Amino acid sequence: MPSAKLFSIAPIHPSDCGILENELGISAVLANLLINRGIRTADDARKFLSAGVFGLHDPQAFSDMPKAVALITQAIKSKTPILVHGDYDVDGVTSVVLLKSIITRMGGQVLHYLPHRIKEGYGLTPRIVSLMKTHQAKLLITADCGISSHAQVAQLREQGYEVIITDHHEPADGELPRASAIINPKIKNSGYPFRELAGVGVAYKLCQALTKEKLLQELDLVAVGTVADVVPLLGENRIIVKEGLSRLAQTRRLGLQALIESGGIKAKKLNTTSISFILGPRINASGRMDTAELSFDLLMSEERDQALEFARQIEAHNRARQKVEGRILEEAQDLINREVNFKDHSVIVVAKEDWHQGVLGVVASKLADRFYRPTILISIGSESCKGSGRSIKNFHLFEALCGCKGYLQSFGGHAHAAGLVITEGNIEGFRKQINALAKSKLRLDDLLARLEIDMELGFSQITDGLLDELALLEPFGAGNPEPLFISRNLSLKGAPQELGRETLKFWATDGTSTQEVIGFGMRPLRAELMQAARFDLVYRPVRDTWRGEESIILEAKDIFFTLR
Repeated sequence: MPSAKLFSIAPIHPSDCGILENELGISAVLANLLINRGIRTADDARKFLSAGVFGLHDPQAFSDMPKAVALITQAIKSKTPILVHGDYDVDGVTSVVLLKSIITRMGGQVLHYLPHRIKEGYGLTPRIVSLMKTHQAKLLITADCGISSHAQVAQLREQGYEVIITDHHEPADGELPRASAIINPKIKNSGYPFRELAGVGVAYKLCQALTKEKLLQELDLVAVGTVADVVPLLGENRIIVKEGLSRLAQTRRLGLQALIESGGIKAKKLNTTSISFILGPRINASGRMDTAELSFDLLMSEERDQALEFARQIEAHNRARQKVEGRILEEAQDLINREVNFKDHSVIVVAKEDWHQGVLGVVASKLADRFYRPTILISIGSESCKGSGRSIKNFHLFEALCGCKGYLQSFGGHAHAAGLVITEGNIEGFRKQINALAKSKLRLDDLLARLEIDMELGFSQITDGLLDELALLEPFGAGNPEPLFISRNLSLKGAPQELGRETLKFWATDGTSTQEVIGFGMRPLRAELMQAARFDLVYRPVRDTWRGEESIILEAKDIFFTLR
């Protein structure tokens, strides 16, 4: 793990810190961490630290909510079938599960449709009109999609169908489809005070409005979709995930129980990492490798044996996904080595025949992290080519694609993630255009990975009381990262211990206090660590439990050496 990153330490604000310390009775460290997250007043700090269900917004704030509720209520009363059309990722699947469960519970006749990632792609299926006719449905509800499906919505409306769009994606060029009602916090005049809901968060607000209940028991599912979609865990999302995690640990959903068990985290404290690295990838795996119906069936399971069997099948999909990912990662790396000139290319665009489209986003994310460049991988097909991209902090990928739309058949996404469809003949032109845009928007500093450190600590400040305060900032995730600290001018105490999986464990001292450190993947640094006169350590302090006893250990994120 090379120390190739730059780091920056957030400035200290003594006067603001002093106010928060005095009014809230907290430490200077916690006060500074709050200020680093844009929370400067005592009132805002209280709201952040005590975030609870009382802070959930009124779903009726959506300007189109009354219209949407009226349409669904009428369909329930008239026993008219309702079709819920979702997306194949975790956010989309959890949205469909939530909407179908709640509306069915209210007496509605609900059918659902999840498009095939490879065969149909994102958004409303072109077969949507025939599906509505086949199922004799008169009302369509989209979940985590629809805001860019202008043609399909227009066709449905022309033939007399009602369409409710629930989505959280940015509308391209600000244009909206002619739906009967649109529930999307990102559209102009949505009326809603919080823009950053995930798709399942939007579906949740619709369900709240329908039932006139808070539906707190559903927050386990909403939290899973929210964390998996990597939306900022601030504002209402913070409440949803904080409350949802406490319910996830005691979930009554047999599918989630089975997934927690098969993922090996049944006996562990569940947090956002549990969703991001265990539950989310598994729910995504069926939609990546085949169809998302398997994950839908898992989350809707009402029999334990059935849920366990679905979870077993999902584990098999997840193993297959990991294998395919590894192969594509190697092939993409080889193409980058041969084709990408980092002096001229700020955006990595590589393409190859028949890459599995279901894992392109995951591989693009790994490469974007590795090279700290926006990265787009394109699978070349016989008729059209499909791509997936991931970006870096200061490059809005969706806006960049808007600037390249002349080369694209279709596209959609967010600031940091997007998908596209393109013809093979346009790939080179697209590569040049997006790099030209990047050249005008990105500085050299933007292309250097940077550790954003909250503050410098002395080892004597790392106490159980500090860890108790850090826990008040949870849940961690996008928009609310886990605090990172730096301690300087350290020296090694004793020889480092080598553990499995390239792990290094050692003791360090700042001359006043000594702390145990663990560095995952840092075993190659052992010789350099032993030779260093001094070193600076970037870390997060965590509690380590061994044989029933708790202690504090520093989880190293990077080491900066001063050689002898």
